[in-house]
Amino acid sequence: VAAGSICFNPLFWNIAARQEYHNKLLTRLAGGNSRYGCYVLAATIFTIGILRDWLFKLSLKDQPVLDILTTPAVQALATLFFVSGNVLVLTSMWALGFTGTYLGDYFGILMDTKVTGFPFNVTSAPMYYGSTLNFLATALWFASPAGVLLTVLVLVVYKIALMYEDPFTSEIYAKRERERAVKKQ
Repeated sequence: VAAGSICFNPLFWNIAARQEYHNKLLTRLAGGNSRYGCYVLAATIFTIGILRDWLFKLSLKDQPVLDILTTPAVQALATLFFVSGNVLVLTSMWALGFTGTYLGDYFGILMDTKVTGFPFNVTSAPMYYGSTLNFLATALWFASPAGVLLTVLVLVVYKIALMYEDPFTSEIYAKRERERAVKKQ
């Protein structure tokens, strides 16, 4: 069930965001207000994320513990991964703002310029890699080999999502620049 949730979440938000971009369904449901539509999608993404995390943690408690993962060194590593992951996630949310974090660009709510400062100067996908580090930290903290395998699934699913998200988001901004260039003429 946890694996299904891990796979479902990015699939859901990518389908919902593309639906919004092409058909403005959430904006229409929000009375024509794209920000409200984005807020509804954000609340949904946040909620299913909490559910996914809860299912992940439940799955760790139902699996055997690997003794080698119960050492103080592994616990210290888990702490380091958790702190690092949260720094990546929280600073990327800060840099992007609320609508930037929750796919506002698919609603036509675009950033003025591409964010290139920290943490985006460390990785192009700090939310995904930070979240992956948090999953790994949790798996190690609970000494769960099943959790480590689920973390690999998280990474694979996020890498696949990026293959679709990055070019699409780049095209959204490229389209804006083409429209700006036409207006200047």
